Amino acid sequence: MNLAHWLARSAAIFGDRPALAHGDTVVCNYREFADRAARGAHWLRGRGLAPGDRVGLFRGNAPDYLVWLWTVWWAGLVAVPINAKLHGREAAYILGHSGARLCLVDAERGRTLGAHLPAGCGLVGAEALPEVSGLPPADIAERAEDDDAWLFYTSGTTGRPKGVQLTVRNLRWCTMAYLAEVQPVSPGDAMLHPAPLSHGGGLYHLPYVLNGGLNVVPASGGFDGAEIAALAARWRNASFFAAPTMVHRLVEWASARAAGGAGARPIEGLATICYGGGPMYLADIERALAVIGPHFAQIYGQGESPMTITVLPKHVVLDRAQPRHRERLASVGYAQPMVEVSVRDADGRALPAGEPGEVCVRGEVVMKGYWKDPAATAKAIRDGWLHTGDVGALDADGFLTLLDRSKDLIISGGTNIYPREVEEALLTHPAVAEVSVIGAPDADWGEVVVAWVVLRAPAAEAELDAHCLEHIARFKRPKRWRFTEALPKNNYGKVLKTELRERERALVAGQGEKTGPGETTGKGATKEGA
Repeated sequence: MNLAHWLARSAAIFGDRPALAHGDTVVCNYREFADRAARGAHWLRGRGLAPGDRVGLFRGNAPDYLVWLWTVWWAGLVAVPINAKLHGREAAYILGHSGARLCLVDAERGRTLGAHLPAGCGLVGAEALPEVSGLPPADIAERAEDDDAWLFYTSGTTGRPKGVQLTVRNLRWCTMAYLAEVQPVSPGDAMLHPAPLSHGGGLYHLPYVLNGGLNVVPASGGFDGAEIAALAARWRNASFFAAPTMVHRLVEWASARAAGGAGARPIEGLATICYGGGPMYLADIERALAVIGPHFAQIYGQGESPMTITVLPKHVVLDRAQPRHRERLASVGYAQPMVEVSVRDADGRALPAGEPGEVCVRGEVVMKGYWKDPAATAKAIRDGWLHTGDVGALDADGFLTLLDRSKDLIISGGTNIYPREVEEALLTHPAVAEVSVIGAPDADWGEVVVAWVVLRAPAAEAELDAHCLEHIARFKRPKRWRFTEALPKNNYGKVLKTELRERERALVAGQGEKTGPGETTGKGATKEGA
């Protein structure tokens, strides 16, 4: 079944209800939304596109992103969402690899893509998009359950990005998982989109289209604490997906607002902040609950099983009477209803509770495979299980605690050290705002622990070292300290440990010289200006 039937259904049932908004302004209702998609599909077919062809979406966040996404689906085509912050050459690789016949861009992305456009792919910018109101509406193209609908390209931090094939079935069950475990959606409820629509968080607009909710793109096109608070108050019962970095920024904004005399009351009109896409440390979520209020749920997933591996719903987050509440709050929850989750050893054998291994998942939301890459597909999906590359452990009740990506594991003196353990300990120090821990090569130990730290107040190495000794084993504490103004992150807020490793190599090669603003090294180093 083509997902576009959902939009047609909502147009029939909720026709006059607002469907899309830009900031505090309604852009269209459901009847208008569906009409634009139907007429736009006629235009796409007129360009010679046939069901199954790929269409790139290289655009920033805006309501028309969703209009064209549903237009692509109405025509039976496959959407290829492209990270709006990529260089034109990187976007061109995705278009070429996917065999996209057309790419829809905004003005900014049109300029950066320009001369890099691969042969056989047409380019249509905002100024060239037609006024579709004069065109006849097209019928919804039929699609099978296992036909591709969304071809998502991974971040490519360890090489060329791979195209994750997400089918009609995958996206439908992803939607049902949200409604079953994260929260129900009623007509008129709002979903804000400060996170990129081209990423997994963009899929959270689907439950709102299905159930007559309102999808709101901030006027800024991104995340701003004051803007999010204003939109929640404007639209009411508003939810949004946030990477941990965004949650951190919202908490800082709300804390500063309260300190400035604006009061500490929760953000008005807020329903749920669904956080995921990176590690949320126990200290950070506890502070977020204290400052923002009881509005948090967590999901864990990856592009290959989008947003749908485990869930930590609000009722678990808020169950302080549970004896193991803090332990559960530090986890990523339990398996979502559409999947099975297992922790396995290197030979694929299921491990008992409490024993760390690779997190594996199978179910209706797991990708069909990697586009044009059978070898990578066979490596990722074995015996029906998707091997995530994440290291974690299940407790006796089925709650999963993530330890790290397998590639981030530090082996020092033959002993495994999980960076997250060290990060969790350091984040309980009041002077530490952010931290990322990596391993660095060492002639004696194989690897040593290096902590990259962003401070909010002055602190010396000796103080942080003593703090670590109070919380974790001596062998796990950092042997080197790097103090920096900011951690490198992708546009989804995930810390780029690959870049930190490169910086570390440069620092060692340069014998401790600075490699960036505010970065220092050496015994007794502290953050510049602290």
